[in-house]
Amino acid sequence: MSTMTASRLGELFRTFLWLGLTAFGGPVAHLGYFREAFVVRRRWLSEVDFADLVALCQFLPGPASSQVGFAIGLRRGGLRGALVAWCAFTLPSAVALVLFAAGASALGGETGQALIHGLKLVAVAVVAHAVWGMARKLCPDLTRATIALIAGCLALLLGGAAGQLGAILVGAGVGLWRCRPAPMPASVQPVTASRRWRLPALVAFLALLLLLPLMAAAGSGPALAVMAAFYRTGALVFGGGHVVLPLLQAAVVEPGWVSQNTFITGYGAAQAVPGPLFTFAAYLGAAMAPGVHGWLLAALATVMIFLPGMLLLIGVLPHWERLRASARAQRLIQGANAAVVGILAAALYDPIWQSAILAPLDIVLAALGFGLLTRWHWPAWRVVVLLVAAAVGFGLLG
Repeated sequence: MSTMTASRLGELFRTFLWLGLTAFGGPVAHLGYFREAFVVRRRWLSEVDFADLVALCQFLPGPASSQVGFAIGLRRGGLRGALVAWCAFTLPSAVALVLFAAGASALGGETGQALIHGLKLVAVAVVAHAVWGMARKLCPDLTRATIALIAGCLALLLGGAAGQLGAILVGAGVGLWRCRPAPMPASVQPVTASRRWRLPALVAFLALLLLLPLMAAAGSGPALAVMAAFYRTGALVFGGGHVVLPLLQAAVVEPGWVSQNTFITGYGAAQAVPGPLFTFAAYLGAAMAPGVHGWLLAALATVMIFLPGMLLLIGVLPHWERLRASARAQRLIQGANAAVVGILAAALYDPIWQSAILAPLDIVLAALGFGLLTRWHWPAWRVVVLLVAAAVGFGLLG
C-alpha cells in the first residue's frame, strides 16, 4: 500500500469515525452532516456529485445514508476506502447497542420497567413522525396515497414477511401502471465508478439472496438462519431508516428469537445513539444469546443487513446515468416507496402502539414526543431523554 493510499484511508477512517460518534438524528440528518463534511469543508465532491449519490442511494434498497457514506469512500479510496468508511461510521452505534442489549437484562424492578416503557413510548413518537414525514414526501398524490392504504391493509391482514413482501410487489405493480415519473435533469458531473467489481457484486447479491435461505433450511444452528433473515431484510428495505422496523420484526419476533418487548425496547434505545439506524441489527443479534455468542450473532446480523445494499451500490453505480432516465424504473420505485409508507403505518399500530400505549398518560407522552419532533424539530436523542425521564418519574410516583 502506497503512502498516499494509507494517508487517504486514515483520513477516511478518522472522518467517518467522528461522524459515527456525533451524527445524531437519523438518515436525513446524516446526509446533512455528510454534505457539510465532504462538500463544504473538504471539497471531495461537488454539490452535483453529492446530489447524484443521494438520488442513487434513495433509489436502491438499503440504508440510504450508509450507502452514501460507502459510495464516498468508494470514490475516495476504492473498495478498501468504502469498507473503511462503512466500518468507522457503523462501529460506534453497533457497539453501544450491543452493550445496551447485554445490560438490558439487569433492568429489573419498577425503575427498570419504567425506563423500558419510556423507550417504547419513544418508538411510538419516532415512528409516527417517520410515517408523517414519509407520507408527505412519498405519497403526494391520490394514486400513491391509495397504494399506501392498500399496502398497510395487506401488511395488517396477511402479517409477517409474506404480507410485507406482497405489499411491496403490489405497490411496485400499481406504480408501474399508474404513477407518472417526474422528469430528471441530466447530471452535469455524472456519478462514475469502476466496472471491475460490477458483475461480481450483482452475482453475489443474487446468489446470497437465493442460497442463504436454502442453506439455513438445510443446516443446523442459528448462524445461517440469522444470516439469511438479516440479509433478506436488507435486500427488501426501500427507503432505509425506520422502514426496516416491520421487516426486522417479522424476521426476529415471529420465529421467537427475541420477544416483542425486547424488540421494541431496543428500537427505542436505537434512537438515542448516533450513526445508522440499521445497527439496531447488532442489538437484536446480541439479544438472541448471552455472552460471546451474542457478540458473534450481533456481528453477523450487522454485516448481513448492510451487505445487500452495498453490493447493489457497487453493481449499479456504473449504470446510474442510464437507470435514472428510465421512466419505467421511476414508476416502479414510486409505487414501492408508497407501499413502504403503508407498511410502516401498519407497524406503528401493531406491534408498537399495542405494546406501548397502556394508559391515557401514555397517549399524552407519545403525543408530546411526536409534537416535539414534528413542530419543534427536536433531535430524537433529546426526545428519548425527556420521555424516558417522564416515564421513570411517573413510574416512581405510581
